[in-house]
Amino acid sequence: NSGSYTSGTWCEKSQDINFADFKFYITHHFLKDECEQDEGTDTPKEDVLPLAMQDLLCMNNDFPPRAHCLVRWYGLREFVVISPGTNCEAIISESKCNLLLSSVSISLANCGSQVPMFVQIQQKWRRMYAGECQGSGVRTDFEIVQLRKVPSQYNHLSGLLDIFKSKIGCTLFPLPPVNIAIRFTYILQDWQQYSWPQQPPDIPITSEQSKVTYFVSAFGCCSELHLATTWPYLTEGIVVDNDVYSDLDPLQAPHWSVRVKTAENPQCLLGDFLTEFFKLCCKKESTEEVLGRGLSEEEGKENSDISSALSKLTEPTATVPITKLSVSNMVHTARKHIRRHRRIDESPLNTDVLNSVLLYLFPDAAVEKSSENIKSKTNLFLQLKSAPSDSLTYRLALCVCLVNYNYGGPRAVAHLWQEFVLELRYRLENNYLIYGLAGGPPDLRCCLLHQKLQMLNCCIERKRARDEVRKTLDSSKDRERRVSGGSQNSRQAPESAASTTTSQGKSWDSWSDSEDEFFECLSDQGEIEAPQTDGGKDVSKSKAEGRLHPYNNMTLLNSTEPLYVPVTQEPAPMTEDLLEEQSEVLAKLGTSAEGTHLRARMQSACLLSDMESFKAANPGCVLEDFVRWYSPRDYVEEEVVDEKGNTVVKGELSPRMKIPGNMWVEAWETARVTPARRQRRLFDDTKEAEKVLHYLAMQKPADVACHLLPCMIHAAILKLKEEESVEDIPSVKKNIQQTISQASKLLHPPNRDYKKLEDFINQLMVMEIAITRARSLKAKFSVSEDEKGEDTDELEKFVSSLLEEPEVAVIGAGQGPAGSIIHRLFINSQRAALLAPMDEDLGPDRKLPGRSSKVADFPPPAGREILLRTCVPRPAPYSKALPQRLFCVMMRDEFRLAGAFSTDTSFF
Repeated sequence: NSGSYTSGTWCEKSQDINFADFKFYITHHFLKDECEQDEGTDTPKEDVLPLAMQDLLCMNNDFPPRAHCLVRWYGLREFVVISPGTNCEAIISESKCNLLLSSVSISLANCGSQVPMFVQIQQKWRRMYAGECQGSGVRTDFEIVQLRKVPSQYNHLSGLLDIFKSKIGCTLFPLPPVNIAIRFTYILQDWQQYSWPQQPPDIPITSEQSKVTYFVSAFGCCSELHLATTWPYLTEGIVVDNDVYSDLDPLQAPHWSVRVKTAENPQCLLGDFLTEFFKLCCKKESTEEVLGRGLSEEEGKENSDISSALSKLTEPTATVPITKLSVSNMVHTARKHIRRHRRIDESPLNTDVLNSVLLYLFPDAAVEKSSENIKSKTNLFLQLKSAPSDSLTYRLALCVCLVNYNYGGPRAVAHLWQEFVLELRYRLENNYLIYGLAGGPPDLRCCLLHQKLQMLNCCIERKRARDEVRKTLDSSKDRERRVSGGSQNSRQAPESAASTTTSQGKSWDSWSDSEDEFFECLSDQGEIEAPQTDGGKDVSKSKAEGRLHPYNNMTLLNSTEPLYVPVTQEPAPMTEDLLEEQSEVLAKLGTSAEGTHLRARMQSACLLSDMESFKAANPGCVLEDFVRWYSPRDYVEEEVVDEKGNTVVKGELSPRMKIPGNMWVEAWETARVTPARRQRRLFDDTKEAEKVLHYLAMQKPADVACHLLPCMIHAAILKLKEEESVEDIPSVKKNIQQTISQASKLLHPPNRDYKKLEDFINQLMVMEIAITRARSLKAKFSVSEDEKGEDTDELEKFVSSLLEEPEVAVIGAGQGPAGSIIHRLFINSQRAALLAPMDEDLGPDRKLPGRSSKVADFPPPAGREILLRTCVPRPAPYSKALPQRLFCVMMRDEFRLAGAFSTDTSFF
């Protein structure tokens, strides 16, 4: 079948054999579909030639683009190769070669096999084989000659015909015609200098950008275009090719085919970015070692001395009005510490680059934007445990990657990281929310660094709320505060609860942060509690505090008072490392009675706080009242008939609440009557913020890179998806889906396998090469607007075939739309090599001057393949007419003749 040698499936079966004390490797090569059908046939008929001999003359599969060299040289679809085993020397001596060949000949005669058998001789790089094929009364000998240079008398068709005829030694006259197939291959090198789609940008980050666009691949993947011009059906006498003149003009060749060779080490920007980033992950140096002692000692002092930072933070400071927050003063304030004892020219990172990076990371410098509206468009970050693609963490990963690659490596990363941490401290001190983070507690599905930044935002939110309350109190010192009824949304103005004077009559200042006996909790309900009797007039009644609103029209079990939902503290937000730490501590407490009790106390901190708030809001309440609100399923109600015969509803605690030593009962007994605003904080935002900043300040450049690696891989996959959707390459689309599931396995475990990650990054690079190759080819074979429109579809089909197939036929050869473009590329390449003017410079009237130009359109062919075939009787004129074949390869540094000469062994 035509083309089956390329489209079919080739199989190999191998085993080791020993010949005397020498080890051989024997391999059976066969084209799966065709040879399996032939295996079912009966024993060969006597008058039918072996299949291999028929293949010698078959013209359907000349010059297959992807096949074993013996397939290309002899057109075989099944053969056996015997080669020296591993660590065995090559068979070079003539006597050994003859011994092997005679052994092969005897074995073929004994077993009756008609499959050709080859022995590999000489050094392996020479690809020298000697072989034989036997049939009934016929034999074909396979011989190869290989030289380093082409002898001048055989450098053309006429000289090769002379060799062929002399080797056949046929005495018939006239000689049967010799069939000729010729293929010349021309190589277009460094063709990436033409038709660049776009250049990678220099500095990517500007304040206008909403997303980073610097992951643009460099289009240097297609280093060579191989054009094969073929004359498949010639006969001797039709074409002239000798040392004086040649008819073989590539433009006149009836068949053109093209293959694209990928550069060995193509420069792909995305792959380079990722590789350098990955190298950074594996470095061990600390910030001090990277930057040098002098550059980091100031930051070291400031970050290591947490106590001074704590006192500094707890000092009352005037909040900066939003209107005064300009980019310049923010950047200046954030960076004045680091510059204190550093000359500008010592900074590892250029000031302009640093400014633009900070502006890109913190685009809200001039106008505050709500961080509640940050929503990611894709959920890929959940699979990769990275961060949403519109978050600060994701943008930070891109900036660290860029700074590492373009602006100074680990030193620049360490510098940027210090500036970043200073910026976060500035925001904490000035109650300025970090832009680009979703609100609420840390999202445990994201990477740890993202969780830490979210935790810092939680701390800033709480601090802001407290400062708001302080301002409210200061502005209304002279006014007596009374509690009024009603209800509001509990999240609008946190901490106005603290605006009421505490029951003991203490002012706000006495409940300062340093005195952690009490805590003015985050609630806005202090001034909107339900009306109640004045504590001064009725001392016998406890005064209710911290009420939110009545609960489902319920009343307390022991009185007619409504049951009120209390103002409670929010549970403390936690990052995954804190949760793990807590789990370890709880696990270490053991199973002893004391350990169990301690564990219960630690776990019930939030429950205890809620009980105290409930008791304060509902004087005279009992545990059953609390359970009815907090865990209704643990309060079982049933209808019973009382003594008077009336049906009444009677309720009691569930069995689990009645178990002796129940944690809820114990907690209820120890709970004091304390509203949320006077309880000890469940979440000490000042301390937690300092812990986060200290944790960040202690990170080495490699630690930062490791934290951000999931985001980087996330960014790379998104970029590949985006680029693939433009080019539409099915194989890449399929691979991207596989890489996502692979990445999620590699990034989730606590201990990452860095070897597998490195292999994974190489897979991403392979996809990038495929995409850039597609883009490069599309750019080169695009139809310009002034050309015919109907060619566009044909060219698009041609490009997509080039991407998926090893070799693609050019429709219309040199005269078709793709052929014209290839011709023009060769002309321009030739002119560029000889510094002649390009097509574009010649003007419209002189385009495609063809052969009239002094500069040849095509370079000399890099390879010439000439295939000679005929069917003649050998060794005598009365012998059977059998196939003879000679395949010639002529290259700059190689001359090879591969001959298959058949002889009649019955009539000789």
